[in-house]
Amino acid sequence: MAESDEVDRIVESWQRERPDLDFAPLQVLSRVKRLSIHLERARRSSFAHAELDSWEFDVLAALRRAGSPHELSPKALLQQNHVSSGTMTNRIDRLAERGLVERRIHPNDGRGVLVALTPDGLTRVDTAISRLLAAESDLLEGLSRSDVEELTGLLRRLSIAFDIV
Repeated sequence: MAESDEVDRIVESWQRERPDLDFAPLQVLSRVKRLSIHLERARRSSFAHAELDSWEFDVLAALRRAGSPHELSPKALLQQNHVSSGTMTNRIDRLAERGLVERRIHPNDGRGVLVALTPDGLTRVDTAISRLLAAESDLLEGLSRSDVEELTGLLRRLSIAFDIV
């Protein structure tokens, strides 16, 4: 028999008390919730090492993923970060004050602005992603490569319905 965890014990108690209910969702999503706590700790630690908050990493990571010259319009940033325009403006202002991004005039539209990573922003986001991947690998160390691939596929199927395009 496989090892039990706290969720197994909780579900067993519920099944005893409420045998009329199907606890399959609790079996899955309670574990996801518990794992999210560990993931959030790993993220905070990885970002703190680079002296970044989570929201700062999210903005800088979007710029980094854009490829050289690591710049995007504020509209593209807000779409990728799923925040309002006011929130994104505030975030860009704060990152610019810290010297992690800079605003540039759009070369094809003199009225437009692009937000670009500075060298310091690039260094910090690269440090954070390297630390995050190491921490996340540690979280998955109990799974084989095929287990990770299977779990990836299952979670992808589940999350597609929630993706914001």
